[in-house]
Amino acid sequence: MTPPREDVAVRVDSPTEARNPRTGDLDRLSTLEVLRLINTEDHLVPDAVAAVLPELARAADLAVGALRAGGRVHYVGAGTSGRLATLDAAELVPTFNAPPDWFLAHHAGGREALVHAVEDVEDQAASGAAEIRRHASPGDVVLGVTASGRTPFVLAALAEARLLGARTVLVSNNPTAPAPVDVDVLIAVDTGPEAIAGSTRMKAGSSQKLVLTSFSTAVMVRLGRTYSNLMVSMRATNAKLRGRTVRILREATGLPEHECTAALADAGGDLKVALVHLLSGVPAARAAEALESTQGHVRQALTLLSPGATG
Repeated sequence: MTPPREDVAVRVDSPTEARNPRTGDLDRLSTLEVLRLINTEDHLVPDAVAAVLPELARAADLAVGALRAGGRVHYVGAGTSGRLATLDAAELVPTFNAPPDWFLAHHAGGREALVHAVEDVEDQAASGAAEIRRHASPGDVVLGVTASGRTPFVLAALAEARLLGARTVLVSNNPTAPAPVDVDVLIAVDTGPEAIAGSTRMKAGSSQKLVLTSFSTAVMVRLGRTYSNLMVSMRATNAKLRGRTVRILREATGLPEHECTAALADAGGDLKVALVHLLSGVPAARAAEALESTQGHVRQALTLLSPGATG
């Protein structure tokens, strides 16, 4: 691999690199005033994300289709963007009991760069392409995250994914520039200049966290990994979570704790099976069969067992 040249500089033309006219006196202010200014800027982020929800919905629907067909979702990023993507992918397994290969994160520089800043790895386009070539397949969805919209590692990964026959999504904070590579969905979040010029770990990073969390949560909801707004697919791997499963059953069914605890025992600890058993009245074994035939979707299983009994 050819190392990046240290004598090459790239001018990034993005709102995130501009000086913020509202924070020019930041270094003259008290600590509380600094925090208030930062907080004022942070208040702009949710509205910026709201403006791209139609594009985000398109991306989520692509991911739902890919996962239903046996494909996977790949996150690709560098620096702050890559760390946020890695965090989101990691949390889907315990939260929704998602198979560990549903969402895969590819971070420029690998594990070392997750905990230590390795700034030059984002420029290694060949590494991004090779990473996707090794791990992605036709029918997958590859979602790249880059505040500037120009990170070579991410763009090369997206281009390679396109060649492989995967669907592609680019999330950036540079709405003034067209997509630098051909993608199926462009999500350009306009968070404007940062409180500290170019520090995209701030508003841009916050928006990326919201985009990724909303994206993956919407995908999980569409795939039936929730019932109402309850995490019925979660894995109870510790005492706190085991207590949460009983509480979820009580909230979903209105039944007393002892009945929910007994149902969980009958279901072998499977929260969804216990829930369908309690809501439909069928034995736990029949509830498990209904869930198997509906790919784990609680409402569909309830309809299958008793049309109209969807809670």
